[in-house]
Amino acid sequence: MLTIDFPPQDIDALHFERFHHPHPRVQLKMEVVYLKSQGLPHQEICRLTRISENTLRSYLRQYQEGGVERLKQTDWDGPTSELSDHRQTIEEHFRSNPPRSTAQAAADIERLTGIRRGLTQVRKFLKGMGLKFRKLGMIPAKADADVQRKFLDERLWPRLRQARRLRRVVCFVDAAHFVHGAFLGYLWCFTRLLIRGPSGRKRFNVLGAIDAVTRELTTVTNDTTIDATATCELLRKLSARYPGLPLTLVLDNARYQRCEPVRLLAAELRIELLYLPSYSPNLNLIERLWKFVKKECLGCRVLPTYEAFTGTIDECLANLNTRHKHQMDTLLNLEFQLFDEDVPVLSV
Repeated sequence: MLTIDFPPQDIDALHFERFHHPHPRVQLKMEVVYLKSQGLPHQEICRLTRISENTLRSYLRQYQEGGVERLKQTDWDGPTSELSDHRQTIEEHFRSNPPRSTAQAAADIERLTGIRRGLTQVRKFLKGMGLKFRKLGMIPAKADADVQRKFLDERLWPRLRQARRLRRVVCFVDAAHFVHGAFLGYLWCFTRLLIRGPSGRKRFNVLGAIDAVTRELTTVTNDTTIDATATCELLRKLSARYPGLPLTLVLDNARYQRCEPVRLLAAELRIELLYLPSYSPNLNLIERLWKFVKKECLGCRVLPTYEAFTGTIDECLANLNTRHKHQMDTLLNLEFQLFDEDVPVLSV
């Protein structure tokens, strides 16, 4: 049996590439060598990956020859696409002009190279270059990356570090206004399905505060409006829920959250109000929760009555730390994206 020493950085690279490399054969090679790095016997690796022992030894020798980079090389003979000769030209074009559809990509490729290919072949070629069909994100028009970074480093993170050590409670506050209607989405189905939209546009308002560490949610709900009165009610609930520890609320600059009654009550209850910089939804953790509710709990659901609509929202919010715990662990991590120079932006 071959004995190989695997550096920690190689183990990390093998683990990453076995899921993310664009070529499935290379993914298999990475998987095989990764299992070897974890100490599995050859017979077990062959059983799990369904390869022969000769193939296993071949992959291990490739790793011995040149490490992870050697495993990325494809040595087998097979049909090659004519588009491979134009890959650099196509890649440069798509970096500055990303296509909106496979059909547009096929048209651009034909215009650049004179080679016409079907949509399936073009889609396969795009994936082979590392492209994925991704949804665009949006940068608020007046977002200031420098101001956001300064706020995060100097004001928010010091408080979050205290919260992690259980010396402070930090809650992110925001309101969601759910309108009773059809929340459309995608389904695997044999034919396109339709959802009958409910009559009227009655709203269900939720003013929420999510604990940054425990992810416990405190809410005030109504079907009228969220105003200073609702905000003061939330402050009293939070004060009763978290006695004895400094409490910081991170909230946006909505007028009803900055008004004098709210500020006076917060001072009376010894609650710190930490206002986000303008145009900074990316720094408010609870914004992710509202998107989750709309997509996962309301999307593609038949909710004909207002009672069924509000009941679905209430049930979802009540089960964040039970039924939806796995999603919340991933979604509500304390990682904040900043819109700085390193983030690629679609050109005009």
